[in-house]
Amino acid sequence: MYTDNGFDYDVAVVGGGPAGLTSALYTTRLGLDTLIVDRGGGRAAMMKETHNVIGIGEETSGAELLQAAREQVEGYGADYRRGFVEDVTPIEDTPEPVENGFIVSMGDEEYRVCRVVLATGFSDERPDPPLPPTGRGLHYCLHCDAYMFVDEPVYVMGTNDAAAYVAMIMLNYTDDVDLLTRGDDPDWSDETATMLEAHPVDVVTAEITGMNKAENGWLESFEFADGTVRPYTGGFPMYGSNYHDDIVESLDLERNEDGTVAVDDDGRTSVDGVYAVGDLTPGHNQVPIAMGEGANAGIAIHMDLRAFPRSLEAIDEQGPVTDADVPALSSSLESTALDHEGHAGGVDEGSETDTAD
Repeated sequence: MYTDNGFDYDVAVVGGGPAGLTSALYTTRLGLDTLIVDRGGGRAAMMKETHNVIGIGEETSGAELLQAAREQVEGYGADYRRGFVEDVTPIEDTPEPVENGFIVSMGDEEYRVCRVVLATGFSDERPDPPLPPTGRGLHYCLHCDAYMFVDEPVYVMGTNDAAAYVAMIMLNYTDDVDLLTRGDDPDWSDETATMLEAHPVDVVTAEITGMNKAENGWLESFEFADGTVRPYTGGFPMYGSNYHDDIVESLDLERNEDGTVAVDDDGRTSVDGVYAVGDLTPGHNQVPIAMGEGANAGIAIHMDLRAFPRSLEAIDEQGPVTDADVPALSSSLESTALDHEGHAGGVDEGSETDTAD
């Protein structure tokens, strides 16, 4: 589309997690030349099993989920690059009819794009060892993993209000919950302290000195400086998150008090042409929610950039749409669509399942 006006891509998606890949899925299938830049890793890639994603079973790891998603999006014609985006810079003067554009910088490589989707997420603050393996006793998502610990001994690590609240929330699933401050003084509020005293949560102040695993590799118990050994199947550290926000800072995007990027319902940020999705934005940090945000942003970008219908003002300036103007796809996307197994032209007549009365 706008690649004919001096741009390398219509859309650049920075980040290859569920939110970014879903954005790319929608922009590509809706006819926009899309680049995905993924530095690898991320919270979803750490998942040993996938929970709470309808249609995806427990046996699917986060890495497998993301690999399948990458192959799917590439199959529709998106370009995937493994690399690190150092900067996103607004272009002052861009070709008509585009009102804004950006240069996406990756070391020696630069790409001119019309729209940018930021899906860089955050990293959970990891407590000091000794610790069990992530996903085998060390867990960061209560909404994902509380189900795993019904009637099991559970710990929560931390000294803040969030840690105390998560400990009390876990009483919905088990009657054996300890709150581990690891030798630090609690800094939760007086109100939280009063609530905590009214719940059967054992606050353990001693530091952890050792960790024992069961034969299956899961956490079995922690050893403490006071000489006690307490059994746990798993638990949740609550030490906060570190946003991957260098680009957010360089673009001076508006942020909320909690550090998330301020967006509208479609992921639009305070800078025209820049969208943010997934863990960078407010709300629950869940794969299905990230996918929904990615889909909303992808559709919104399509509606913003699509060539047709041509407005009355544009018709006055450019004239009516001619046969030469359509379809409004790049030649590469058009060719990929025609060859794709999901294209209507590739469906065998005998495979039709719809019936009419």
